[in-house]
Amino acid sequence: MDPVIIAGAGPVGLALALALARQDVPSVVLDEGPGKDEPRLARTVVLREDTAALMERLSGVSLAEAGVHWAGWRSMRRKQVTREVTFGATDTGPETEPATDAGPAPLHIAQHVLTGALRAALARERLVKIVVDSRLDGIEQEPSGVTGHTRGPKGTWWRGSYLVGCDGTRSTVRKLQDIRFPGRTAVERHAVAALRAELPLPHEALLHRMPPWRTSGPSTDEITARPLPDGVWRLDWLLPPGKDLVTPELLVARIRETLAGWAGGSTPAYELLDTGVHTVHHRLARRWRVGRVFLAGDAAHLLGALGTQGLDEGLRDADNLAWKLALAWHHGPHEALLDSYQAERRAVVAGRLRAADQVLPLLRGGGVLRAYVPGSARGHDALLTDGHLGRGVLGAPGTYADSPLAPRHLEGETVIDTEPGMPVTDARVTAEDGSFVRLRDRLGRGALLVVLIAPGTGVWERRHWVTAGIMPRLAAAVAALPHPAELLVAEEYPGAAPHTVLLVRPDGHLVTALAGVRPADLYAATEAALGGPAKAEAREARAGSR
Repeated sequence: MDPVIIAGAGPVGLALALALARQDVPSVVLDEGPGKDEPRLARTVVLREDTAALMERLSGVSLAEAGVHWAGWRSMRRKQVTREVTFGATDTGPETEPATDAGPAPLHIAQHVLTGALRAALARERLVKIVVDSRLDGIEQEPSGVTGHTRGPKGTWWRGSYLVGCDGTRSTVRKLQDIRFPGRTAVERHAVAALRAELPLPHEALLHRMPPWRTSGPSTDEITARPLPDGVWRLDWLLPPGKDLVTPELLVARIRETLAGWAGGSTPAYELLDTGVHTVHHRLARRWRVGRVFLAGDAAHLLGALGTQGLDEGLRDADNLAWKLALAWHHGPHEALLDSYQAERRAVVAGRLRAADQVLPLLRGGGVLRAYVPGSARGHDALLTDGHLGRGVLGAPGTYADSPLAPRHLEGETVIDTEPGMPVTDARVTAEDGSFVRLRDRLGRGALLVVLIAPGTGVWERRHWVTAGIMPRLAAAVAALPHPAELLVAEEYPGAAPHTVLLVRPDGHLVTALAGVRPADLYAATEAALGGPAKAEAREARAGSR
């Protein structure tokens, strides 16, 4: 069968190619550029824990040294600290709600470093072919496949089973498919600088609103500082509305006054490494699928309200789409499953865009406008903080609770801390070979995961309990499922009672939790998660390919 064609060699396109290769699907990546990325320390990304784990799983390397897991977060208003977060500990600060677990730290990493790690992994991957200096300029579809034409020194026709446009903001794929891309331009602008300096809070990120020293040009009401390795920091200054140019002189003045303000005196020594202007756009493609052509990443949506998290959603696109394309590639087309990519991912991004468009004008506004947001200014700062940390209405990843793949009317369904459609919490599990592994390490292989919660199994060798109790019945039920599934055992899972059985999709989202071994419910949930019973044409396509 023909490979999947991926237009675009940014992080989303490269991640999709690796995710497909992990599921034995070949791909061709059409790279407009020369095959390497310009180092830009002013262009960085913030990844939530699960997305960072996905990148490590695909690249095969730890990103902890390539980026920085923040030790904490601090929010300030004028000279007052309004909130402090220590990751893995608790939130604290004046007049805050009761302390809660802050959870895992986000990962802050330069985009070119992340892309480099993905490219290095692809260089070792036999199922992926990267073609440089190749710009797509034509697409033709037919029932059995898709053909793309590239121009340039290596211009030619490429035959594929599917084509995915990961080609960014000005996506050629989107334009060739005549897909509208409505939304708002220049929602916000930020001046950005990457510099090396000793700041008072190493490895802690900072949001400083209304700093008391605002003297350089128009009011600088919001500054964000995020650490990178080797004493490097990315600083963002929210610019006032308008199209005023950010001159080098103005940017240097902002840097000097900001560093002096934080140091409590004169400007400390610093080395300016990179600068830029980050312009935030909010746009959402009307369609994410046209036949055998799909959109992902910036080609499908632009969401950068807080400057660094748009890529996080693009990587979730790749993770969601990869296992569905892999299933269709190996077993024949299943329209309901492929359609679910747009239904799930577009709904999630649309929800985040609505939240940003509703909340940000209130937070940025002043006077009477602020009265529409409940709470004090400190509450507004908390909303922004949660957005930066990947929580709350501005930052939390969406769930697929209303997915067309969600099973209906399961008698044995039970409630755990993870709701159906949410990403599962990582946990230590026992694999079928008796080894202890992390649950997230078993994702992305194309198989469903069935996890039995069985306290006490961690202290006994697998051979002692694999044939005892409910295990034989559960193993038989898993073997009878209409799709390959791996049976794992965990001693505990948040909110799950003993003998709870979890069904997890290949991208790590919970399908359902069942109270005990219920083969009929497990089968029905699996069938629903795959888009329903396979259609006759898919079965015929599989038979014809043999």
